[in-house]
Amino acid sequence: MASPDINTEDFSAAVDFLSNRPDVDPEKIGIIGICGFGGFALNAAAADTRIKATVTSTMYDMSRVNANGYFDAMGEDDRYALKQKLNAQRTEDFKNGTYAAEAGLPDKLTGGEPQFVKDYWSYYKTPRGYHKRSKNSNTGWNMTYALSFMNMPILSYSNEIRSAVLMIHGEKAHSRYFSEDAYKKLKGDNKELMIIPEANHVDLYDQTDKIPFDKLETFFMENLK
Repeated sequence: MASPDINTEDFSAAVDFLSNRPDVDPEKIGIIGICGFGGFALNAAAADTRIKATVTSTMYDMSRVNANGYFDAMGEDDRYALKQKLNAQRTEDFKNGTYAAEAGLPDKLTGGEPQFVKDYWSYYKTPRGYHKRSKNSNTGWNMTYALSFMNMPILSYSNEIRSAVLMIHGEKAHSRYFSEDAYKKLKGDNKELMIIPEANHVDLYDQTDKIPFDKLETFFMENLK
């Protein structure tokens, strides 16, 4: 199960733990969020003032994509129909004593899939990122998790983040608009958007020749003094 509250809390719970370790300076804690957890990282930074520096990489705004579809193509009527379907599924899940999962990625590609499906497949269905217990590699997430995201936008107060933020995204990523739009909402002179030439969405998961490690190091060293 995923939810805007649970996944944001993951970051703050980690800060709770780190802040009480004798080998950690609680005034020098930064976080990194990748893909969907990039959005949750921003949401955590908006609420948790103990977070002094935040990096998002190839960020997804999970509330936006669940409520509006990719590229905001889903309108109110389509969203209502989806809510009807998912709430009916909740009734079935309770009756069955288990939950139905999303379809997930196909085991094989036909060639006609959207590019972002091909990109995800190249990571989650290959040795790059496959794991037998990974929801993204196999059956998919709980089908009804989308309801909470549709109803609770995670970036409502991201404009109030006063700590440093570095947002990184691939030039060729289908998800690039999430970072660009979220960046526009941020305020202050300690915010930066970095676009990686030619990189797609999943390149910034694991392609060490495209992930800007030097920039990450500099950003954290400068903002966690």
